[in-house]
Amino acid sequence: MQAAKRVAGLLLKVSFFVATFAVHAEGPVQSAPDYARERAVRAQGLTQPYGWFSLVALEWLKPGVTTVGSAKDNSVVLMGAPAHLMVLEQKDGKVALLASDPSLTLGGRPLHAGNAHVVVSDREDDASAMTSGTLRLWAIDRGGKRYLRVKDSNAAARKHFHGLHWYAPDRQYRVEARWIPYSSPHTMHVMNKLGQITPVPVPGYVEFELDGKKQTLTPMEAGKDGLWFVFRDATAMHTTDGGGRFLTTDAPSNGLDRPGTVTLDFNQAVNPPCAYSPYATCPLAAPENRMLVPAPAGEKRYDD
Repeated sequence: MQAAKRVAGLLLKVSFFVATFAVHAEGPVQSAPDYARERAVRAQGLTQPYGWFSLVALEWLKPGVTTVGSAKDNSVVLMGAPAHLMVLEQKDGKVALLASDPSLTLGGRPLHAGNAHVVVSDREDDASAMTSGTLRLWAIDRGGKRYLRVKDSNAAARKHFHGLHWYAPDRQYRVEARWIPYSSPHTMHVMNKLGQITPVPVPGYVEFELDGKKQTLTPMEAGKDGLWFVFRDATAMHTTDGGGRFLTTDAPSNGLDRPGTVTLDFNQAVNPPCAYSPYATCPLAAPENRMLVPAPAGEKRYDD
């Protein structure tokens, strides 16, 4: 149960950037939103100084001591960092900073060499980041393992951003679905890009028609503020991300506990962070959410 809650919290962090750019309909399918504006705002968010295009490293922190810096004698060689940026120790499920270059700060506060600072946080925001120059670093938890995540505002991917690719908006992919609550506890098993599988409790699913065929999708997160889906459709074979895409909606019309309706707008489907960086740890579409029909709407692959 604790593991499921922890992963749900981690997934919420990932879904936050999706929800920031989504405009949801209320009740029955209504007039379409301003897709051009949404897509421009999304591109701006992804390419901000520490958006997903700034992600440059993900390193497993093994038990014991790990040294980080640009010098070749470090356990983790990190370009753009001072020669010996910091010394981390992973012990008893915690990561502590044992020593550091004078440039390193934690949560905006200077660090003093020789003091042990616990650097693993339940959050992965600016306040919990270690910083040095253009680098921001976090010791994150994925599946009970600790990883060093690094972002750099000077990342090559951010500097050479060449625009997102989208299908033209198509009204037929904005559909009204039926929300069907489960009558008993239900669990969906979710694998992430690291190969870790976690059980996630879910309260129900949506049912709708696409291409004349009945489809179902199960949300990875569901609450009073809305639903979050990770789904894969037949376009993943050719034009969209192979691991799946993200889609957020409003909450069901009658709440989570009663049957109702939900508007699914596949024109608002977006790529996971893994579509832009090999160092992201995205959830993949669960077997329940792999549609055999195409949904040629929303965001396409970035590199095509």
